[in-house]
Amino acid sequence: LRLIGEWYGLVIAHTVLALPFVVLVMVAGLRDFDRVLEQAAEGLGASRWRTLARVTLPLLRPSIVSAALLAFITSFDEVVVALFLAGPNMTLPKKMFDNILMEIDPTIAAVSVMQILLVSIVLVLIGRFGRGLQGSAR
Repeated sequence: LRLIGEWYGLVIAHTVLALPFVVLVMVAGLRDFDRVLEQAAEGLGASRWRTLARVTLPLLRPSIVSAALLAFITSFDEVVVALFLAGPNMTLPKKMFDNILMEIDPTIAAVSVMQILLVSIVLVLIGRFGRGLQGSAR
C-alpha cells in the first residue's frame, strides 16, 4: 500500500483510530434524536436542505462537536502512529517527542502553552454557544 512516509497514510491511520470514538458519540446523539421534529419541518414546507440546516444539525451539534474534539484529541495523542508512518515527515507530536528525547528546547514549553490556550478558548466558545443552543433548538 506504500503508506509509510505519505500524508494519506497518516490520514488513514488516524481515521481508523478515531472512528470508533466518533461512531459511539454520534450513535448516542442519534439515539435521543426526535425524527418528529424533522417531519414537522418538512410538513410546514421546509426543503430537505433547510430542514438539515435549521433542525437536524442544531440538534446534533453537541454530538458533532464532542465527536470532533474526541477525534482530534485521540489523533493528537497518537505519537506511535506518527513515528511509524510519517517517515521523514514531521508532525507536531513527533517533533515534540523528538525534542524531548534529543534536546532541551523552550519550543516544547511554548507549544504546550499554545495548546493550553487553544483548549481554553475552545471550551469558552463551547460554553457560550452551548447555552444559546438550548434555547433555540428545543
